Amino acid sequence: MDDTTTRTRRGTMQIPRSRGAVSGLLIVALGVWGALVPFVGPFFDFAFSPDRPWAWTTGRGWLQVLPGLVAIVGGLLLFVSRNRATAMLGSWMALAAGAWFVVGRAVAGPLGLGSAGEPVAATEAQRVWLELTYFSGLGALIIFLAALAAGRLSVRTARDIAYREAHRDPQAVADPAPVATDARPWENSDAVTEPVRRRRPSLFGRRRRETHNTLPV
Repeated sequence: MDDTTTRTRRGTMQIPRSRGAVSGLLIVALGVWGALVPFVGPFFDFAFSPDRPWAWTTGRGWLQVLPGLVAIVGGLLLFVSRNRATAMLGSWMALAAGAWFVVGRAVAGPLGLGSAGEPVAATEAQRVWLELTYFSGLGALIIFLAALAAGRLSVRTARDIAYREAHRDPQAVADPAPVATDARPWENSDAVTEPVRRRRPSLFGRRRRETHNTLPV
């Protein structure tokens, strides 16, 4: 593979950082929420059992902390990366984290991963709200943002082309273009030239010689 092909592919993978920045930042925030809320929620009477602050259980580690950390890493890749492949990896990590928030509780029992506990709620509305903000609603929102970012990254827009042209490899610009073998004789810089003089009237009616252009001979 020659250098030109390598530089072309590298330029194709370049994207503006803003392409996944907003989605990445939101996913990071949601991942932090998902990983920390089981430990700080009891301070506000908003928790699953055991409703004690900073209480660690195996279920919380597998079902909340792990997907939260994966979402944070994926969101950071989306936020900082200027490479299409790296940003796509971040979006897929976020998708996996969101899906685990949604389905993790259903498969935790058969896999022996423990339990996230029961919602500590006085009303049915509070129970539903806990379920949405801790698991299913949180995961669905992460999936939506990650899918939105993946869709934006999979499309090559005019803005991507303009960004690639603006950040083209300096070596590619410095390399001179090959000279065509069928170039015309007068297009050769080594051709011998002689001035072509033209006559034009002067201010007093006399004619003088001036050099206006040169042509190869």
